[in-house]
Amino acid sequence: MRVLLIGCGGVGEAMARILQRRDPHREWLERMVLADHDRTRAHEVATALGEGERFLPEFVDAGDRALIQTLARTHGVDVIVNATESAFTKPIFDAAHAAGAHYLDLGTDSRYDEDDPVGNAPEEWMAQYQFEHSRAWEERGLLAITGCGIDPGTVDVLAKYAEAHLFDRLDEIKVRDGNDFEVEGLDLVFGFNVVTVIEECLNPSVFWERDRGWYLAEPMAEPEVFTLPEGIGPVEMVAVEHEEVMYIPRSIDKGLRKVSFKIQLDEDMRAALRTLRALGLDSDEEIQIGEEEVAPLDVVAATAPDPARIGDRITGRACVGVNVTGTKDGLSREVFLYQMTDNQEVMERFGTQAVVTQTAYGPAITLELLARGAWSGTGVHSPEAFPPEPYLALMDALDHPFAMDERESPYKHRRDQRALREGLT
Repeated sequence: MRVLLIGCGGVGEAMARILQRRDPHREWLERMVLADHDRTRAHEVATALGEGERFLPEFVDAGDRALIQTLARTHGVDVIVNATESAFTKPIFDAAHAAGAHYLDLGTDSRYDEDDPVGNAPEEWMAQYQFEHSRAWEERGLLAITGCGIDPGTVDVLAKYAEAHLFDRLDEIKVRDGNDFEVEGLDLVFGFNVVTVIEECLNPSVFWERDRGWYLAEPMAEPEVFTLPEGIGPVEMVAVEHEEVMYIPRSIDKGLRKVSFKIQLDEDMRAALRTLRALGLDSDEEIQIGEEEVAPLDVVAATAPDPARIGDRITGRACVGVNVTGTKDGLSREVFLYQMTDNQEVMERFGTQAVVTQTAYGPAITLELLARGAWSGTGVHSPEAFPPEPYLALMDALDHPFAMDERESPYKHRRDQRALREGLT
């Protein structure tokens, strides 16, 4: 397999490192082209990997469809991986189709009515553009998988596994993203792409209910305290815009009633985001400053700590998963399926911090599944459309395990009582 990676930030670098470690003898990954708008960054990552003929740096303008097609054809790539900001989703997606390459991304974008973003349906829902073009991809025999990171990505696979193996009937799927990080010397930290975090937190929150379909709420809506496992404990979370809410109801049923996404944001971070909005610093519209035209959001992104370079300041773990409720064997059941990544551990293994590394495992796993034929097809899909078992098996093989926390429920109580009495028979 030959891969064109567009975006050599924290996630792109971590993905390349994971793949190099996973396939040291080029059994299935022949070449990965490391393309970025920052030539220095692309060369920096390629130099760190140290296999010049296998990991090649290139310049790319992620908004230039023609240039992306040229790169894809020049290097004879089979798959294009989009690891950039959501604003570049459409041009990269379109270029992959035109170049005859399969396509993966980590998420997508949306468009809202600026005058009344919550009161109206969006001008374009997340991933609507991709799904509307599924037939065109089928006709060319090409496959596009949207949402291949950790969330969306791994959590969608966990939700599919819960539907297939853990429940007879589903009620609610709650995607929850948190951590117990402490960051030395920094008061405000973006663990992921700065622009993406700001946009998804300040866009309207998205929910899905069977009787209502998809609907919007205010940014950072419905604050709650959610308890994360393995000693992290209760954390503050709020709803934000996220792709899982769009993806999960398309491929998971068994009576599913509601889907939501919430992320850990304490009051200091929420206040900072509200301040950015109040000052207009979340705008991507260019303004005139002296003789220069700049977008306020680009200034914020340029001055914020780079998520790819703060790993040595972080201690703690990132925990992302799905809290699923429903019934099993006639009894109510609740489980939290999750992936836990320790920052110190992945810094020692890959030199990349926990949030970007946890995200990077998703596309790395997906590429191997495609290369080995465990996942296949045509058209545009999200991860729930594929069998979850080979994905989860590969997580374990990569020492990136998933786990389950069985929450208190009538099902758990009966199971525990039966286990208690096993020694009596």
